[in-house]
Amino acid sequence: MDNVGHPIVEILGATVRFQAETALDGVDFRMFPGEVHSLMGENGAGKSTLIKALTGAIRLDDGDVMLNGETARFRNPREAQLAGIGTVYQEIDLLPNLSVAENIVLGREPRRFGAIDWKLARTMARSALAELGLDVDPASVLGSHSLAVQQLVAIARALSTDVKVLVLDEPTSSLDLDEVAELFRVIRELKQRGVAILFVSHFLDQVYEICDRITVLRNGVLVGEYLTRELLRIDLVQKMLGREPAEVSARPPTGPTGAPPVSVLSADGVTVKPGITNASVHLIEGEVLGLAGLLGSGRTELARAITGIDRLEAGTVIVTGVGSPTNPRDAIALGVVYSSENRRTEGVIDRLSVVENIGLALQAQRGALRRISRTRQRELAASWVEALGIRPPDLDRPVGSLSGGNQQKVMLARLLALAPRVLVLDEPTRGIDVGAKVDIQNLVSELADSGLSVVFISAELEEVLRVGHRVAILRNGSIVDTRPSDGLTVDSLLALVAKPDDTEE
Repeated sequence: MDNVGHPIVEILGATVRFQAETALDGVDFRMFPGEVHSLMGENGAGKSTLIKALTGAIRLDDGDVMLNGETARFRNPREAQLAGIGTVYQEIDLLPNLSVAENIVLGREPRRFGAIDWKLARTMARSALAELGLDVDPASVLGSHSLAVQQLVAIARALSTDVKVLVLDEPTSSLDLDEVAELFRVIRELKQRGVAILFVSHFLDQVYEICDRITVLRNGVLVGEYLTRELLRIDLVQKMLGREPAEVSARPPTGPTGAPPVSVLSADGVTVKPGITNASVHLIEGEVLGLAGLLGSGRTELARAITGIDRLEAGTVIVTGVGSPTNPRDAIALGVVYSSENRRTEGVIDRLSVVENIGLALQAQRGALRRISRTRQRELAASWVEALGIRPPDLDRPVGSLSGGNQQKVMLARLLALAPRVLVLDEPTRGIDVGAKVDIQNLVSELADSGLSVVFISAELEEVLRVGHRVAILRNGSIVDTRPSDGLTVDSLLALVAKPDDTEE
């Protein structure tokens, strides 16, 4: 859509400083009723800061937020919500120990005679879920559901209010293709109602499918606002990165050398209920093995099984031919480490510094009686910050203040400091920008070239093919096929992962 009418929300001259760092520098931004607007830029470009300013999470040092032409001064997210601005963050901020209904009505519970009317609360929740086409028992505990369902519940919560502006921060990062299609259906319906939707995503295909307009930030500065239909994808990437796309293209893996293959991990007949049944996978030295499957196929469950996190009900896992991990400590001792898809709860510790986060695993491995000196911790962290290009290179900065891509690099640095033989990466590039994604993909290739074996899990099939030497296909908790990646295309791989079990080869 073109500029029609007046913006429903507008930010003028937004400036935000964190001590000596300027996160936003005089940024202008606007959204119109009934449009889907994308905010694009690398991690660290200022997108999250702008969203926080819009939703009342932080205050501007300079500039104004305008809602329906009037100055809005939100002291907190609650005031923004009451004004009609709903937000769904990439890192789910609901309470997993409460029911689905309790999460949806939290803070605005219906009351009758002074007490919470739980029957009405469940009815309200059921209505909000139905709007998303989600068949979930409102009385069920939120934490019992997958991350994808939890993400949809968070969206249902936002939609259950009288929302005028809906902010979706990486809303599809945990969704499969059918769930993305359902979310886009809801977005289009909201658009017809006149709701302005801010859609933040690193999936360019999705941005071009659903968004009318794109605003690009780089290093806290506004690059420009563009109609999606008038901006070529290659030009968008160039504007985001400030350099030509060819300069940040991932290099293909070279593959193990011609020497006889050395087995580093063999999993046979692995069964973990629920999720994995009689799965077998074999990994050789210097190989990147991609795991491809639809959401719920068992990718994460298999990763947790081979790294000792979840106890096997059947089958064996042998590492380097000599040991079987029965818990994560055993796995680390055998040289097998795991990077969780859930960066927030099973990855970095937000309030600890970069140097503290990087040294955590190594100190745990050494034990409390063999303390790593402060000097050695800083030397170790500094070497990994330089090697992985963690920005800003401030060892004392809390990790929670870094961009998602740099948090991911800190988590990788912690694991690589253990000098592992097998690195299991579960969605290592989820929710990070094009440049950081390529950095991590290239790092995986370099690690494999140096002899490290990597299991690489991603919902993006193109990424699995780009990074992996071989691809193991999972369906319904079993590995049904393993093929060289150079013999597959995205379409042929999609056909394999989505193939009904009763279909003949």
